[in-house]
Amino acid sequence: MPDWKLPITTPRLVLRDFVEEDWRSVHEYGSDPEVVRFMPWGPNTEEDTRAFVARALSARQEKPRRTFELAVTLGESGGLIGGCGIRVSRPTDLGADMGYCLRRDCWGRGYGTELSLAIVGFGFEELGLHRIIATCDPDNVASVRVLEKTGMKREATLREDSRIRGVWRDSYLYAILESEWTPSRGDA
Repeated sequence: MPDWKLPITTPRLVLRDFVEEDWRSVHEYGSDPEVVRFMPWGPNTEEDTRAFVARALSARQEKPRRTFELAVTLGESGGLIGGCGIRVSRPTDLGADMGYCLRRDCWGRGYGTELSLAIVGFGFEELGLHRIIATCDPDNVASVRVLEKTGMKREATLREDSRIRGVWRDSYLYAILESEWTPSRGDA
């Protein structure tokens, strides 16, 4: 079993495995209706949040590990400001999907781009992936910008592919190939 290089450290952030005690910080952003506006989950109840953290802890036991749900923390203070993840969804084809979520008071500071570059780098450089995808709501212009700054290319509009809180929503499908990844991007 490989020894994955966790935590992932960037100039301002540390991406680490969740621990059980993180549930309160996760609940802070997971229960905020504005934060989860474009997410297929939430706003979370305390039970929802505890169940998410329990699933993240359980995923660490996979052999081989295919799901990496990581806490996003500020490097200098260690405070938890969000979560991100990469899931090897197509192991035979070396394909994965990734996503992220940040507390509202951390929006617009470049953290999304910084953590996305780090998680994509982890996927290619540590997990040996060939292709990483992400989806976002077309109205979520901040996530569109983050995915494009990460080097992802929009490949499709998936029409009414998600039903979020009773409303059918379109999604943009973004992808990046290992051959398009520049390792130095992770230092940006």
